[in-house]
Amino acid sequence: MVILSWLLPGFILAFLHVTRAEECKVTKASRHFVAGQPFALSSTTNTVKCGNGNVTCYKNPSKTPVTTNRNSRVHQYLNWILFLPLTLEDSGIYEFVIRDLECCLRISINLTVRNRNTGGCDDSNKDLAGLAYNNNYQTLYIGTNSILRCHIISFPNKTLSPIEWYKECKPIEDKKKFVPIESDLYIHNTTAEDAGIYLCKTKLTYMGKQYDILNRISTTQRSNTEARKTPEIFSPKNNSIEVRLGSPLIVNCSIKDWKGNSHHRSWKVNGTFVDFLNSSRIREGVETEVACGEKYIFYTVNISFSEVRQEDYDRPFICLSGSSAAFIMLKHPAPNVRGYLIGGTFAVLFMIIFVMCTYYVVKIDIVLWYRSTFHSTLSREDGKLYDAYVLYPKPKTESQGQHMNILVLKILPEVLERQCGYKLFIFGRDDLPGQAVINVIDENIKLSRRLIIILVPECSSYGLLKNMSEEQITIYNALIQDGMKVILIELEKIQDYTDMPESIKYLKQKHGVLQWKGDSVEGSHSAKTKFWKNVRYRMPPKRYPCSTTELHLSNQNEINTALSTE
Repeated sequence: MVILSWLLPGFILAFLHVTRAEECKVTKASRHFVAGQPFALSSTTNTVKCGNGNVTCYKNPSKTPVTTNRNSRVHQYLNWILFLPLTLEDSGIYEFVIRDLECCLRISINLTVRNRNTGGCDDSNKDLAGLAYNNNYQTLYIGTNSILRCHIISFPNKTLSPIEWYKECKPIEDKKKFVPIESDLYIHNTTAEDAGIYLCKTKLTYMGKQYDILNRISTTQRSNTEARKTPEIFSPKNNSIEVRLGSPLIVNCSIKDWKGNSHHRSWKVNGTFVDFLNSSRIREGVETEVACGEKYIFYTVNISFSEVRQEDYDRPFICLSGSSAAFIMLKHPAPNVRGYLIGGTFAVLFMIIFVMCTYYVVKIDIVLWYRSTFHSTLSREDGKLYDAYVLYPKPKTESQGQHMNILVLKILPEVLERQCGYKLFIFGRDDLPGQAVINVIDENIKLSRRLIIILVPECSSYGLLKNMSEEQITIYNALIQDGMKVILIELEKIQDYTDMPESIKYLKQKHGVLQWKGDSVEGSHSAKTKFWKNVRYRMPPKRYPCSTTELHLSNQNEINTALSTE
């Protein structure tokens, strides 16, 4: 079982790897080049969607990745396979596997290496003797200006020496008629004598080593009467595109041109051809062409960014083909207004809920702090003499009333009167002997701002609010009299209100109930405890903060009580 527990995760990972591999999108391409020259095989033109993924290169059918040792003749560098130089044995199918969190791409490229072309200059120019060359064909137009282009393969981190031009293996010395500009040779007033074999030579420096690059251009002649049409660029359309900072990007330049034209098709930025930027971040791709009938050819050459930087924005990248040009400008994406609105709405709702929940938790402290800090400076002229009328049951036995008397006659006056300055009317303490009970209760209820009712589980057993006229009058005033609020306090936890009077049930539902737990707890006589904060929150606000300086209120009650007993 232990062995299985170790093997099972391995099987799961292997299964996920195989499943992920099967999901890879497969693309195929082909390349042709000559042996004997440095060559770079790239997957850049296919990695827009997986531009940030890890690239692993293989040569089929081997499952061993191409080495990344940069001292090796054939090695992987970033998303390139470099051949320094290319040999016939390098022909075969190469595979680029690109993975990231969002996609998987497998690119198979069939590389065909042709025999090296040498000779023709062995005797006339020893500098060119024995060098392999790429052969291509271009056209000269008699009677006009012509352009010959030295096609140089894209290569990462390359450094090129100035291009040297030869005609029939001899250096071109007429710098007025033959003007080399970057990788092109401009021929003014082309004549029939200008036709022939041209060579362009340069040296590529990579990792401190130099490699010769030689291209042979075989020219054909066409008369000026065979008018050359101006190339038509289908894309880009002198417009801008939105791209995120740091993301990869590939932009194609699609051109329609007449067969036989030898226009220079390339990208330029800041007056410099992209091929001469010597940048591994911005590169010009391999030109492709597709014949369309007998007259036209469609060309495509792209510009690729491994990552877009801030300096690339609002700068024209120009595609050139002969006298035709079109540009593209990069712009930052427009803000996702919908996303901001949704996110902002959720943020506002979250803040509202958070504030409401926070206020619900600390609202009592906030209200009490506000009352004590921003108390009213106006005198209260509402005709009331008492802040609260205290109603409590009259137990039949001494043991039943012990806790009740401590709360009502000792603790309530200590906290609400002495510490907070409230004025209470407690029947049995503040009424005068000989007064009619009903008149005393009715008058003092009307003179009170709040009604405090003390509840115990045995309330129903001795007829609270059922038969006693005092309670009946009190509840009537509490329910009917405008502005009267009730504070219910449980002396002990009451589990069941079934036998309670309907009026008590109604008051509990409307105002809630507080439970007294502090008769045996240290500090329970402090107005700053949670229970007394809840009571003070339900009491009418004072126009001055709670203070022990208001002892004269309770002292006045004691004097009245003493006078009445005399």
